[in-house]
Formats: sequence, structure tokens, C-alpha cells
Amino acid sequence: MKTALIVLSDPNAGTEEALGRVFNALAVAHEFKQAGATVQVLFAGAGTRWPAVLNKAGHPAHALYKQVLDTVVGVSCGCADVFGADDQGLARITTNAVPGTTGLPSLLALQREGYQVITF
Repeated sequence: MKTALIVLSDPNAGTEEALGRVFNALAVAHEFKQAGATVQVLFAGAGTRWPAVLNKAGHPAHALYKQVLDTVVGVSCGCADVFGADDQGLARITTNAVPGTTGLPSLLALQREGYQVITF
């Protein structure tokens, strides 16, 4: 089984719900990683803002983020551009050439590669 976890929640919302979404995505990544399952995390939409927030040592999800950082494949390039996100050196994914953008991740390609896609 292969799973792709897409984080869309916005840390700038400042809500418990936004934090809960990213925390649960990271927790799922941790669980799958510990079980030896193939898992990847991708930040898209306003979620491209999360890496800069999660890299702060005082953030409540920082330690968990560091534990699963090897599962993070990157951020949506076009979304990072639109939302002014600091990608923290993560790969910018451009597999879906959407006109008028610098490219977004292709969920179709992930499905064709056998990934189950879950959004947070």
C-alpha cells in the first residue's frame, strides 16, 4: 500500500482546526513510516506555509515534523508562489502543468503510481 498525504490547511488561520489537520497528517505519516509502509507528505494550497512554521523549535508539532521529514516530498510550486510560502529548501513539485502557474502536483500521477491520496 502507498499513501500520499496532502496538507492543505493554513497555519495563518490560527485555529486549532488548522493545527489539528497538520498534526494528524504528520501523525499518520509517522504511523505508516513506523509500519514500513510507503508514505509521502506533500504541502499544497495555503498548506505550503506549514514548513516554515513547523521548522520552529517551539512549535507543538516541531518534533513530530522532524521525525517524518524524510517522508516530505515537497511543496506545490504554484501554490507556494501564490501564497508567498517559504519552502524551507523542500522540493517544489511541478508535475501538473496548469496554465498560468509554475506547476502543481499531479494527483492523477500519484493515483496512477498506486498511491491512495488523503487530504488534511
